[in-house]
Amino acid sequence: MTTKRVLLLLGVISAVLLIVGFVVGAVGSRMFGIGDSFLSQPGIHLPPDPVFPASVREDAVGYRVAEKKTEDKAHGEKESHHGLGLMQFAVTNTMLSAWLTSVIMLVFFIGGAGRPKLVPTRLQALVEMLFELVLNFASSILGPEMGRRAFPVVATIFFFVLFNAWIAIFLIPIYQAVGFGANVGGEFKLATHLVRPAGTDLNMPLALALVSFLFVEYWGFRAHGFGYLKKFFAFGDILRGRPSGLINVFVGLLELVSELVRIVSFTFRLFGNMTAGEILVIMITFLVPFVATQFVFGLELLVGLIQSVIFAGLTLVFLSVAVSHEEH
Repeated sequence: MTTKRVLLLLGVISAVLLIVGFVVGAVGSRMFGIGDSFLSQPGIHLPPDPVFPASVREDAVGYRVAEKKTEDKAHGEKESHHGLGLMQFAVTNTMLSAWLTSVIMLVFFIGGAGRPKLVPTRLQALVEMLFELVLNFASSILGPEMGRRAFPVVATIFFFVLFNAWIAIFLIPIYQAVGFGANVGGEFKLATHLVRPAGTDLNMPLALALVSFLFVEYWGFRAHGFGYLKKFFAFGDILRGRPSGLINVFVGLLELVSELVRIVSFTFRLFGNMTAGEILVIMITFLVPFVATQFVFGLELLVGLIQSVIFAGLTLVFLSVAVSHEEH
């Protein structure tokens, strides 16, 4: 009976918060003529923002909040400037998020598998179960021997994408409220968040795509030597004077293009899904605060899992094609 009452109380509270969130949100405030919504309209900025060193961060905050502009005297137009210079270096909020993800992964896996016990703890059992799932996944595509060889890189890619996506979701209430800004007209304006999901920075998906690409090509050359290049440069029949060799040359060039396009597809698939998810969460929070965002969080948990499986799975599939390639 007590459990039913608690669940009923939680349901009532959730319903009340949902109604209140709708009324004070951007949609409800317009419908009921309340005025401004509970939250100010968010700004969506795709480029990552520098947070360290302080001088670079203050420039970014100044451009974002105070809207520093230079005026074109000839035309009377204003031009905004923002971003790092070519020779500038800074630690961005997405870099901090990636480092935080790496630290959490190390603590989780070392804590669970660093000193394995005969009778495993709950954390050790969870880590072993996760390892076994990924190893079985790799072995089902590559076979037991090759699956074990590919496991370290594939598991790293899988868990980094997964942890980065899920940690970003759990940190949303924190990173949206913690950052740097300035006083504008007597009101503090938050301009740069301290941390931001690394998946929303194009550099992180690109780095993972390059790791996956080089990993596949490395094993392709290791399995077939320089004969692996015959897959892309099939000039054998042409050199033998066979006109049908033109088809092989054309197919080989298509293979080369598709091999390189994988970098682009890997990058923008992950970047697009992670960025769209963050924008969706921010906009739902602005439109209907409080409870409505929880449904989006659940969706983002599923999207993070799907993206990690797709990234690792496609790496395994391309690796399987590379190591089993035979010239026909």
